[in-house]
Parts: sequence; structure tokens; C-alpha cells
Amino acid sequence: MLDNFIAEINAVEITTTSAVVRLALSLILGSLVGMERKRKGQIAGIRTFALISMGATLAMILSIYVPQEYMGLKNGDPGRIAAQVITGIGFLGAGAIIQMKGSVRGLTTAAGIWMVATIGMTIGVGLYILAFVATAFILFILLILERIEHRIHVGAETRIIRIRVSEILESIDDYRHCLTMEKVTLVNVFVDYEYTEPSTRLNLVVLIPATTDYVELFGQLRRLHPSTTSITLASQTNI
Repeated sequence: MLDNFIAEINAVEITTTSAVVRLALSLILGSLVGMERKRKGQIAGIRTFALISMGATLAMILSIYVPQEYMGLKNGDPGRIAAQVITGIGFLGAGAIIQMKGSVRGLTTAAGIWMVATIGMTIGVGLYILAFVATAFILFILLILERIEHRIHVGAETRIIRIRVSEILESIDDYRHCLTMEKVTLVNVFVDYEYTEPSTRLNLVVLIPATTDYVELFGQLRRLHPSTTSITLASQTNI
């Protein structure tokens, strides 16, 4: 009985049993990736990834089943539906990318959506082991590589540190030194002086490690000049 079941789900021809098993498997693998994305607070979560994976699987099942069953379509091209799936997934991936004040978020989720769709297609054609391996690799990238990045301090973000000081600053060398000590790269500086009410507004465009403790950094910048009235962090690149 078990041998017959295994033979049926591994058969080239699509049957009801093999189709159901493939859909169930794509649901499970898609949910695993979606669970990780939801844990990171992304909009696309378990349900979204499960539906994408199952949809791609179903598309592949149909692309195989139609030429298999209907007379006159024996020479059908199963790759046509697959190509349309890849195109359609691009729209979903674009929807997962959020642009906020010059900062782009969701690229990893968009890439995950694309990969889960291809995993669903892989299951649809019966390459189960390859689908499992691909899912394991995705989870390795999302879970393990992220920890490695943080541990070796790989990855930096462009930010703007806005500082307002109630005096006219004639030098920012102390700020440069402080940022260097915190492994923050100063890319550019924009200065605005107000002489009627002595004040200086600094816009420091920096390349800052993702693991930086902003509270500690701002505290050090504040201590450089007791007349500092405000320090803010911005992600937009326009001044």
C-alpha cells in the first residue's frame, strides 16, 4: 500500500492523490518561510507565502495535466504557464517593497516571495527533494546569515544625523572623531548657521553599521557640546 502511494506521488502523470500531496507540501514549505518573515514584522507572512507557494504549485500541476488529459493537446508546452507565474510573482514582490522617506524596505521579503513561488513550481513538477533543499537554504539565509552579518558587523545603512546647537560652531572635528570611534563613516556634511539667534544646524550624512546603539551614540554626540538642543535621526537623503 505504501509502495503504491509513493509510486503514485512520484509518477510523471498527474493524479488526484499526487496533486493533493503536492499542494499540501507546498503549503508546509511556504508556511515555514512565511513564519520567519512574519517573525521579523513583515507584511507578507505565513498565509501570504503559503498561498503563493500553493498557487505556483497548482499552476504547474495544471500546465502538466492539460496536455496530459485532453486530446489534441499532447504537444502542449507546460513551460508557458510557468513563465506567466514568474511574471505575475514580480507584481507581488513589488508590492512587498516599501519606500519610506528615501529608505527602501522589503527587498528580502520580495526575494523570498520569488523563491517560494519557484519552490511551489518545483513541487508541482514532482521534484520534492530539491524543494526541501531549496527551503532549507532559504531558512539558512534568513536565519543564520543574518546572525553572521551582525556578528562580523557586515552591513551599513545611510542615515542623516541632525544636530542643533545653540552656538556658532567653527569646527566639526570633534564630531568626526566621535563618529570614527563608533565606526560610523561620515559621508557628507550640510551646515546651516543662524546668526541672529546664535545656532548651528548640522546634517551629517553617515554610513552607519546596522548594529549601532543609537542611544549611546547620541549621548556621546550630546556631550561634545553642552549647548546641544536636539539630535534626530532621519533616513531620507534629501536635506
